[in-house]
Formats: sequence, C-alpha cells, structure tokens
Amino acid sequence: MIFWIVCAVMTVAVTALMVTPLLRPKDMGDDNPDIAIYRAQLDEIDRELERQLLEPEEAERARTEVARRLLAANKAATVSDGAGTPTRWLSAAVGAVMVALSFGIYWSLGAPGYPDLPLQARLDASEEMRANRPAQAALEAVAPQPPAVELPDDYREAIEQLRIIAPTRPDDLEAWTRLAFHEVEMRNYAGAADAQAQVIAIKGEPASIVDLQRLLDLKVVAAGGLISPEAEEVIRDILDREDGNIAARYYLGALYNQTDRPDLALRFWRDIIETGDPTNFHIASARSQVSDAAFRAGVEYAVPEARGPSFEQMDAASQMSPEDQQAMIGGMVSGLANRLATEGGPAQDWARLIRAYGVLGDQDAARTVWNEAQQVFVSSMRGMEILTTAARDAGVLEE
Repeated sequence: MIFWIVCAVMTVAVTALMVTPLLRPKDMGDDNPDIAIYRAQLDEIDRELERQLLEPEEAERARTEVARRLLAANKAATVSDGAGTPTRWLSAAVGAVMVALSFGIYWSLGAPGYPDLPLQARLDASEEMRANRPAQAALEAVAPQPPAVELPDDYREAIEQLRIIAPTRPDDLEAWTRLAFHEVEMRNYAGAADAQAQVIAIKGEPASIVDLQRLLDLKVVAAGGLISPEAEEVIRDILDREDGNIAARYYLGALYNQTDRPDLALRFWRDIIETGDPTNFHIASARSQVSDAAFRAGVEYAVPEARGPSFEQMDAASQMSPEDQQAMIGGMVSGLANRLATEGGPAQDWARLIRAYGVLGDQDAARTVWNEAQQVFVSSMRGMEILTTAARDAGVLEE
C-alpha cells in the first residue's frame, strides 16, 4: 500500500509541474513595447518639469495625453476572460494522459503486488533455493523424455540381458563400462549415470577426471539440464582434484544461474570463456547463456569473438579422411600462427595456438609460441594467466 501511495504522490507531483504553466495566464503587460515607451515618456515629462524646461500647464497636458495612450495600451494587452478555457481543458487532458500512462505502463511492465526484495533477502532466498532443490531422482522423474532412437531388436535384447547380468557382477568393470556406454546409445541417461557411478566405484581412487566428468555430464542430462545436489557433489570432487576443470566450472556456474545468483555464474563462465577453446561443448554452452546472466546481474559484458572454424568448415571436415582432416587442422593452425606473427592478437588467440600445437603433438612449436607470448604480454597480469593455463594444458610449462 505504501508503494502505491508513493507512486501516486510522485505521479501527481510530476503532472502538476507539467500542467501548471498551462493554467497560468500569460502576463502581456510588460511585454508590450508601447507600454514601456509611454512609461518612459511620463518619466521624461517629470524630469523636464523639474528642470523647468516645461511649463506646468504644458506638462500636465502632455502627461494627460501619454496617460491616455498608456491606458489604451494596457487594455489591448489584457487577456480576455474566455482565453483561459481551452488551456484548462488542455491541462486536464495532459494530466489524465500522464496518470493513465504512468500506471498503465507499470501495470504492463512492472510487477504489481511484488514485495520489496533487499539484497540480503535475495541472497537468503537464493541460498534457500539452492539448499532445498530437488534430488537427482526427483529431477529425473520429471525431466523431458529424449527423442526415441531407432535400434535393431536384437541390439535392444542384448542390452536387456546386460542390464540383468551387470548387477550380479558388482565388481565387473567391463560389464558396467559397456552398460554405461550402451545406455547412452539407448538414450537412457539416468541408467547410464547409474552405470557410470558403478564404474567409478569399482575403479576407486584411480578413477580419472574424465570418468568423473562423464558422470557429471550424464547426471545433468538425465535431470533435464538442472544441477542436483548429487551432481554438485561430483562438481566438488572434480574441483578438489583439478581446480581449473572447464566442465566442473561450467556446471557450477549453471547451478548458481539456476538459483538466482547470476553474478556468481558470470564469474565462473567469464573465466572459462576468456581462457578456453570456444569450440569446447561446455564453453560454447557458457557463451550461449552468459549474456543473459550478465544482464540479470546488472553487468555490461560483451562476449569475446570466437575465432575458429565456421560451421561449413566443420561440416566439410567431417566428410574428409583422417589424413585430410589433419591437413586441414594444420592449415588452420598455420593461418592462426601467420596472423599472430604479422598482426598480433589478444592473449586468447595466443593461448589457442599454444593449445593447438599441443594437440598436434608439436611440443617444440608450442614452446616457441609460449616463449614469444610471454614477451608480448609480460606486463599484462590477466594475459599471463590465460597464457599460463594454455601452456600447462599443452604440457610446455616448466614449473
């Protein structure tokens, strides 16, 4: 109620400021040049009379004539009684339009009845939302079903047999690994996540980051893209072992984005977007959502340009032989190297080149680019962070 009272008072005040000039009659007296002239003539008659340049009778006659003309000029300048009527109607119309527009626009674009949300209340609400979000099983139960996949009947029968056999062999790594793979082929992501969890349990401590990352991907897909508490546990396990893991940082940002903390989501996504390969699935997903997160966080953020192969190039590459694909990749890397050598570029492009040489197995070239990049960005702390990460990924960082 207080909000509406404040809005009403402010609207009335602004409307009054706009319509008051329309209601005030225009004072034309002082603006008529004839009036000013006649008044000046009266003053001049008085001065000449004081200097005895005019006789009293002559001065009186002149004063009477000028006063008559001044009175006529005043009458001509007076606003007629009916002149204010159209202005009053116009003022009323302007006031009505102002009030209607103010409340109409708020009713359409605002949030009538929405309670006030101080910052601390929003943070508390976000924390409560995160603490009370549904478990993995509940999310899987309501997740949209993936499109059906066409598979031979004998293949489906074999998977059904594997589903029966695997639980009877809790320590059979091969059986559970195959089940996890084939459940994905069947689009049964929840079953694939359960099988992958068993794979990790069998491996124990030697389970790799890749194993954990695969489990995380499956849990999120099975939950319809939402991050459950169980998926968050996997995220924490990965980050405990590899703080800069791109997948874990993407999903942690997604968790905060889903629980009304776009500011924290932006922090995690911005880091991987500016330092990683834009063709990476998790980075591409972050790039597609970061603008909305930045807008909701009240931050102006321009997504950096993703320089890489076009969709047409990628489609063409998929039709090539392995040898031709390698040649095409080598050509792209060579083009990037030539551009950086002649035109220079941001730290992100230098980092891409270092990683590309690392993927191609050309450690000498990666090390050479790393050394050159250090000289270019030696005074940029942020640039050196990006390059150091790339050099570490390419295996050429001497620590």
